[in-house]
Amino acid sequence: MPDRFADRHFRGLWRNGNFLRLWAGETISVFGTQISVVAIPLLAVLTFEASPAEMGLLAASSELPALFLALFVGVWVDRLRRRPVMIAANIGRALLLFLIPLAVWLGWLNIRMLYVISFLAGTLTVFFAVGYQSYLPTIVRRDQLVEGNSKLAMSGSGALIIGPALAGAIVQLASAALAILIDAISYLVSALFLWRIDAPESAAAARDARKGIWQEIGEGLRTVRDEPILRTLGISTGIAVLFENIQFVAVVLYITRDLGLSAGTFGLIFASGGIGYLVGALLASRISARIGLGRAIVGGLALSSVSNVLVPLASGSAVFSVGVLLVAFATGAAGGTVYDLNQVSLRQAVTPDRLLGRVAGSLRVVIRGAAPVGALIGGFLGEWVGLRGALVVAAAGFPLAVAVVWFSPVRLLDAPPPAS
Repeated sequence: MPDRFADRHFRGLWRNGNFLRLWAGETISVFGTQISVVAIPLLAVLTFEASPAEMGLLAASSELPALFLALFVGVWVDRLRRRPVMIAANIGRALLLFLIPLAVWLGWLNIRMLYVISFLAGTLTVFFAVGYQSYLPTIVRRDQLVEGNSKLAMSGSGALIIGPALAGAIVQLASAALAILIDAISYLVSALFLWRIDAPESAAAARDARKGIWQEIGEGLRTVRDEPILRTLGISTGIAVLFENIQFVAVVLYITRDLGLSAGTFGLIFASGGIGYLVGALLASRISARIGLGRAIVGGLALSSVSNVLVPLASGSAVFSVGVLLVAFATGAAGGTVYDLNQVSLRQAVTPDRLLGRVAGSLRVVIRGAAPVGALIGGFLGEWVGLRGALVVAAAGFPLAVAVVWFSPVRLLDAPPPAS
């Protein structure tokens, strides 16, 4: 009876113990990360009264490593076993974040220290993210990638709902340092789950031992350049990330200063994005199965683009402003998640195993490399045309990302083509 029950109710990746350990570890890590996404900017705003330019520098500091290191990290990840790289990155991020509450307790913390810690943690995030995207195809079949990415996103959505709201409450009732300490602990727990995965993973160093690092970097870059699907997804996602970061730098200050909303309300607004994330994760694979993978990618990005128009419309009474922002964040996250899960699964499916790390690293330079540029532009625009003006610029830029995918072969795909 128990076996028949399991066969009936637990199918696919529910029966893959290694995937479940990866799932648990990633969910816990995302929970902590979403706390810091709210707590660190609030710490800068409320403790150091950061200006728009300083907020732009803070956001850029965590993303700059992707611009300079992702190509090399992609090669190293292809040469090494990926799980130990991810474990080491999580432990390193935990230790770095522990420094923030320690520095607060000792009275040493300043915004320059936040820049340095954010930069170093961002460096380790590059290692983790490239390793993670390259590792998932090791423990699931390629025809299970959308299911796997959807399950990871679905459980992570709970963290996105709870994390920002909890962070806002902790910052308002206690301190931002305590919220960041919780994130540090979450990385250690995540590392423990990753350590318990026992899937065989052979080191890749022997395959390319005779190649130099620049040759391997070039192979990854050429693959992205010459594969129309990878090239399209890299450009469209990079444009979206650029304008997303312009918006993020401005919206933190816009909500807390121009609208005068509390830290707790700020957390609740961000938590509404988690609800949208959950909806998107639940529907991503169903939408792609029903209307085709390419149309799901285009539609998800288009919905996210339209939702961003609402953000600069938030003004006037607190009730109206909060309502507009809740709708904008929820719908934007839903559309963005449908887009992201399907485009990441498509990228993984069309990339040969031996190139997964290098392709992920090459795309990360384009995609995440756009983030610090957007953050710096957002800080500059906030100083020059005001916070609402910066939000208008961000909303106007998102349709460019939609256009790139619309006028490409991706739109016509019903399912991922096989890796070459």
